[in-house]
Amino acid sequence: MNSQQTSNKVLALYNRLAGYPLGKKIFSMTVARMAPYFGTIRPRITELRPNLCHCLIKKRHGVHNHIKTVHVIAICNGLEMAMGVMAEASIPKHLRWIPKGMSLDYTAKAGSDILCVAEVTQEQWVPGDMQVAVTAYDTQGVVVVKGHIKLWISEKPKQGQ
Repeated sequence: MNSQQTSNKVLALYNRLAGYPLGKKIFSMTVARMAPYFGTIRPRITELRPNLCHCLIKKRHGVHNHIKTVHVIAICNGLEMAMGVMAEASIPKHLRWIPKGMSLDYTAKAGSDILCVAEVTQEQWVPGDMQVAVTAYDTQGVVVVKGHIKLWISEKPKQGQ
């Protein structure tokens, strides 16, 4: 285990809770409370490790569109949650991040539960623009949405400045 895994509070909380029967649900609800809009999709973080996060959205009435598939904005919300949790669990301590934009392609109807995935490489964590690859899959593994969320990565201010 590297020092990033042991020193990151988000990753440590996930790892501590994930082994319990309702641990991932409790972790996901905690994250959704920090950013309340995420609660609208009832997300479930199903996998989290440095530079990777999986967020599950269950297909239910509250996330349907007019044709009873999962609304693309709900999927965007899930992708943003996956990206944000991944970023918080992965970013080196001396850096900070803020989203700058999102570019997505809608590639298929989302007629089932949706798995939202955000992934980067460790080498991407440098100041400047950073493209986070995001992909949403249906239960058959079909890509329903894919693209990038652009982050601005910068150095944290030095203490006392």
